[in-house]
Amino acid sequence: MIRTLIVDDQTMIRVGIRAILEAQDDITVVGEAENGRLGVERSRSLRPDVVLMDVRMPVLDGLAATRALLEPERTEGHTPRVLMLTTFDLDDYIYAALQAGASGFLLKRASAERLIDAVQTLAAGDALLDPAVTRDLVARFVAPTGWPAAAPQEPRLAGLTSRERHVLHLVAEGYTNAEIAGLLSLAESTVKTHVKRILAKIDARDRAQAVVVAYRGGLMYPDGGT
Repeated sequence: MIRTLIVDDQTMIRVGIRAILEAQDDITVVGEAENGRLGVERSRSLRPDVVLMDVRMPVLDGLAATRALLEPERTEGHTPRVLMLTTFDLDDYIYAALQAGASGFLLKRASAERLIDAVQTLAAGDALLDPAVTRDLVARFVAPTGWPAAAPQEPRLAGLTSRERHVLHLVAEGYTNAEIAGLLSLAESTVKTHVKRILAKIDARDRAQAVVVAYRGGLMYPDGGT
């Protein structure tokens, strides 16, 4: 059973998400919180597998709450997976939340099936990045006035082959393994192998962390190459 915690300041959103999740045989909602501070407290006491975290909330926003939840010195042997929920396709919190350790992003307008799949994906140890979110984020990075400023080259990218850099670029744009396989005319199993090797080479826990490395290393800028 996948234990989940819903953190959102809107009651109707929490009620809707709870109804969707609790209709599943393999998911249970162990609690709710209306702001980030309560979310952190209840996560530590209830020990959920997945925390569904709103981005913009009073008292403590989703970014600060995610960072607090995932501080190594304060996890006490329990590190939940954090799924960030956002109303906006483009949100200034997204890159920082990836840095803070969030394992997934999903737009609140996503279908019930997509939400369920996201929770199951994170609980299984993988990451989920909504293409609508990641591709808009990339657009911000490559725009002349985009943010953050170009980072120094990430040394962990140096060990990647040209093909692996291309695959990582597509991962960071939000493409699934199946979509990457189609774009590169490869078998999906081959793409999975590439992704696995990339994660090992750059010492990334999952696809979300790999995206951060790609951004930091300038791979998503026009001069970063693929």
